[in-house]
Formats: sequence, C-alpha cells, structure tokens
Amino acid sequence: MSLPDNPSYPVGLTDADFDSAVKKYKVLVVDFWAPWCPPCLIVAPAIENLAKKFEGKIVFGKINVDENQEKASYFGIMSIPTLLIFKEERIQEKIVGALPEELLENKLKKYIEE
Repeated sequence: MSLPDNPSYPVGLTDADFDSAVKKYKVLVVDFWAPWCPPCLIVAPAIENLAKKFEGKIVFGKINVDENQEKASYFGIMSIPTLLIFKEERIQEKIVGALPEELLENKLKKYIEE
C-alpha cells in the first residue's frame, strides 16, 4: 500500500511501511495504540481532529501494537497510548498517556514553527 501525500486523517501504519512513513513525511506523529485500551480510544478523536487541523504540515499515523509488535518493541513502547513525534526522520519527543487535545496541539505547534 502506498502512503498518501498530505492526508487529513490518521494513516494506518504497519511494521512493513513504518520506516517509509518516517522517511516520507517531514513531521510525523505516530500513535501506538490497541483496540482494547480505553485511553487509546479516548485520544483517538483528538488525533483525528489534529490530523485535519495540521493537514499539509504534520502527518499523523496509527500503529496497532498487537498486530505490529516489531516497531513497538524497537521503540521500547511499554504503555499505550504512546505518541512518537518524528521530524526529518529523528525522534523529537515521546508522549506517554492520553493528553487533552488542546495540550497536544500546543506541543505540536513548535514542530511547524521552526
């Protein structure tokens, strides 16, 4: 599956296309989640809203840790939800837990203002 250019929605990622996404997008926020995790389900609408707000500036991806254990293990994801923020292929920040949308939005603004 090819990755979309400037999606306004969170892109579903897998172990197989994860590295391609990190290379393709200048700023990528990856949500490590699982369907059985209540805090993950709480943060999901915020991720969807922010994907629309930051369209063309920040791309959001979601990776199910149950189905994609390789990347979760590689990045040491011990609890979910965890967000990894990549800029120019490097991890800039790791956010563990479900942050309110407004707080998350404020944290992300610095990655597009530089």
